[in-house]
Amino acid sequence: MSGTTTYLELSQDGEGAHKFYEVTVAGTVVSVRYGRIGAQGQSQVSTFPTVEKAQAAAAKKVGEKVRKGYAPAVQGQRAARSVTRRQATSAPSTAHSVAPVLWRFRTGSAAFGIHIDEDRCWVGNQAGDVYTLSHGGDVLARYALPDGVKCLVADDFWIYAGCDNGTVYDLSSKLPFGAYDIAADVDIFWLDIREGVLNVSDAQGGLTVIDHEDEHQWSRKSAGNHAWMVRADERGVYHGHQKGVTAYAPHGGGELWHTPTTGGVLFGWQEDDSVYAGTSRHVVQRLSKAKGVVEATYRCDTSVYSCATAPGGAYVFAGDSSSSVYCFDAEGNRLWKLGTGGGSALSMQYLDERLYMVTTDGSLVCVDASTAAIAAAQQGTVPLARDIKSAAAMTAYTPAASPTEVATVVVAPAGGVVVQCVQDAGRMRVQVVSEGFDPSWNVQFPRGIREPGARYVVDALHPASGGFYRVRGEIRRLI
Repeated sequence: MSGTTTYLELSQDGEGAHKFYEVTVAGTVVSVRYGRIGAQGQSQVSTFPTVEKAQAAAAKKVGEKVRKGYAPAVQGQRAARSVTRRQATSAPSTAHSVAPVLWRFRTGSAAFGIHIDEDRCWVGNQAGDVYTLSHGGDVLARYALPDGVKCLVADDFWIYAGCDNGTVYDLSSKLPFGAYDIAADVDIFWLDIREGVLNVSDAQGGLTVIDHEDEHQWSRKSAGNHAWMVRADERGVYHGHQKGVTAYAPHGGGELWHTPTTGGVLFGWQEDDSVYAGTSRHVVQRLSKAKGVVEATYRCDTSVYSCATAPGGAYVFAGDSSSSVYCFDAEGNRLWKLGTGGGSALSMQYLDERLYMVTTDGSLVCVDASTAAIAAAQQGTVPLARDIKSAAAMTAYTPAASPTEVATVVVAPAGGVVVQCVQDAGRMRVQVVSEGFDPSWNVQFPRGIREPGARYVVDALHPASGGFYRVRGEIRRLI
């Protein structure tokens, strides 16, 4: 059946917009396709009782996008966003023994994103899939994002996935929301977030800081390119690149110190008083946050793709380009080296005597890092690793792209908090309507579902130190 198609692009080149939105009406069927320019994007199809209702729904969708700055365009004329994907080679391990792997979950694509908390294990891969698993390896949920996942980062309760399309998605509820949009001239390498402030490191060695309203605060260009490390706390933002690590003041971006490292930085980790830089010259170096002094060096046998620590830096773990994983004591003495059993670790995290790694073959691997298990592994005794069954067929949660895709309610449920979109000095803000909150504080809220005058009900609001509220739980539109 033939139909009519409206193709729009977000036409704000000065702000680095690189998104498209396409609506096709064919009889009573409305098809929507959206995403990053140059990519296939996501598709959704809806059927309506009559042709007239289908045309009205399509016109409403187009109108929503036009109000957000989208404009008619010719597909293919605008260049796609610049995306650099890490080319990580992986050689076989030279270790004499294999690590005691408890279980392994194969995601199907190389994975960089990992986050481990008390309740769940998160993994995100270059196909845009994010899975959550229990610590025992049971698959709990799947999110299907529009593009490859660069990294997963946590900010207290909130979990964020930074993607190749420049959008950072909030995965804190079942329905993902686009929380931040990164300008197209920023070729994202890594992210960190603290109290709603997003820190972005990029291919050119740049550092961009964005506040909770998704508005640019400041940016700096460090001495080296390929900035794979960014970590932030209340004292500074620690930026690792080809020429070492540079620390900047969190407010205003003044340089605090710069320390050259032994090789270009490929990964970064932080503890309360130190940052750890894994480098291309086979070492992890611990630097003091106060002055940038190199406090210890942990020597591996090939380039270090990832590193992590036990609490307080009591143990330091590293994954190299030859499918090996290492453990050192705090002073830098190597305690053990073992093979991963499958690929090089691109990211890792330690929790409760277990080391979790995501690898070049797309696996999330759980290793028993207890003293007894490691001693047994060094003698050649390891448990039979359990391979977790693929969850590719399970229902996947996809991002909401517009107000029409958000669940609706007629009456706010008991305990819910009502917020409203308002125009403020030419910008659309979200403010609290319910009593018991500071009316002068705005609400951090997904830009994609904001609509002037619309009201929403959220499960809860939490105050942030920057003088704003953060949404916790589900978002529903009041109609």
